[in-house]
Amino acid sequence: MAPQKIVIIKYNAGNIRSVNNALTRLNQEAEITADPEKIRKADKVIFPGVGEASTTMRYLNETGLSEVIRSLTQPTLGICLGMQLMGSHSEEGGVDCLNIFDEPIRKFALPAPNPANLKIPQMGWNRIFDLKSDLFDPSLEGQYVYFVHSYYVALGEHTAATTDYLLNYSSALQRDNFFATQFHPEKSGPVGQRILERFLKL
Repeated sequence: MAPQKIVIIKYNAGNIRSVNNALTRLNQEAEITADPEKIRKADKVIFPGVGEASTTMRYLNETGLSEVIRSLTQPTLGICLGMQLMGSHSEEGGVDCLNIFDEPIRKFALPAPNPANLKIPQMGWNRIFDLKSDLFDPSLEGQYVYFVHSYYVALGEHTAATTDYLLNYSSALQRDNFFATQFHPEKSGPVGQRILERFLKL
């Protein structure tokens, strides 16, 4: 794969280093930065995150990164919290988000009774299916990837992959140049590596 200028957006959310390590395994170097010009000039942008939605959105708004992210025209990938922040409004802290995807973010609710003893957050491996994006090779239909999350995006017009946990929900989204995964490709072994590789080839 030809070298590219890849930027990982630096902000007050965890998990950035593990994304960078996954790219290194693909022989790609990334720059971790909050510099608006470097972000805008990158060939690919990755917006990862583990954290809390309302405090993170406050930080993005205060630093101007929210407008930078909305303005991007190159392939941009949100991961986990990054995907949720690309939605319209999150129940986590009752905060308005970037509205790249006109999709609200809701909290999972456990059934009563709960015979399968399901828990929140969903933590561990689960399947992705009904794949509808160039982010996914068709051979990845039904493969397992790694999740850690308590909030979800319902199925809608931007759904690019579906996962079943308590209900069928969007485990990936796509609109134009914006892609997003609720799961962590950087923690999903060979399947996740293939997804990141597909993103880098877009």
